[in-house]
Order: sequence, then structure tokens, then C-alpha cells
Amino acid sequence: MQSNSTTVSHLSLVHPDDEDARKIIEFRVFGLPAPQGSKRYVGRGIMVESSKKVRPWRNDVIAASQLSYKQEPLHCPVAIELTFFFPRPKSHFRTGKYAGMLKENAPLWTTSNADGDIDKLSRATLDSLSQKSGGIILIDDSICARLTAEKRYVLQEPPGCLVRVVELA
Repeated sequence: MQSNSTTVSHLSLVHPDDEDARKIIEFRVFGLPAPQGSKRYVGRGIMVESSKKVRPWRNDVIAASQLSYKQEPLHCPVAIELTFFFPRPKSHFRTGKYAGMLKENAPLWTTSNADGDIDKLSRATLDSLSQKSGGIILIDDSICARLTAEKRYVLQEPPGCLVRVVELA
């Protein structure tokens, strides 16, 4: 299954002259983030995701990670920072003469049920970085020792997620 994901990425080192340099992998996934919720049983030992939005999101994350990272999966503890970006609802914008402008009270952060819980968004994304789920950055998402996540609205840029993985050891 092909993904329509595009990514801006780079691989850099913290203190590149230092023998203890740590890898930093950072890339942007474009697509609509989807929470990984419960699975449902369909028979004969087969479980499927409850949400149809999860697979496209995971495919977008996998495709972006494959474009961004060409080395062996990380085996050491990592810190992961996830910033999820969601499109603003129409209710955030003015109408009439000022149509297209944000209302003064339009929030920066999304707390909408429609966008999903931050822990379930993180779970879908972390699984997609893991080799066991088709990703190539982490040998397994269990090596994530520190996780920071936020979800916010965007104005003109497309929805998606900024992913930052930092080696801790």
C-alpha cells in the first residue's frame, strides 16, 4: 500500500566531535494523526483495529521514517518527542468581511475527542517506528525511556506529526 506522505528530515549529532555523541533523528510526517484504540475480534484468532484511520496513519509514519533514516534500528534507550498537528475546525475562523482570519479566542491546543487521546496517538506513532510493526528506527518501541507529546492546531501547514528521536546512551 503506497502512502501519500512527504517528509522533511535530517539526521544530526549532538556534539559531533565528542566520542559520546548521540544520534538525533527528526522528521515530519504529513497526514492525519489517528489514535490506536482497541482491537476487535473478527474470528479464527484474528484481531483488527477498531478505527479505519489507524492503518493510513501508521503507513504515513512508516514511509516518512524510511525516507528519513537509512541506518540500523536503534537498540539503546531513547527519548521521543511527538508534536501532533491537527487542522482547525471552521468554528475557529471569523465570517463575513474577516472570513479566513482566526477568532481571538481560537485555542492553540486541541482537546477535542475527535482528534483522539494523546496516549493513543502516541501509541500508534511509536508502534510505527518499531521494526516489529514495519518501521526502521527502533528495534522495539519498548526502548523508549522518555516520551514527550503534545497536540496542537495548525493554521496553514498540513496536519501530521513532528517526530524527534534522541539516543540516551
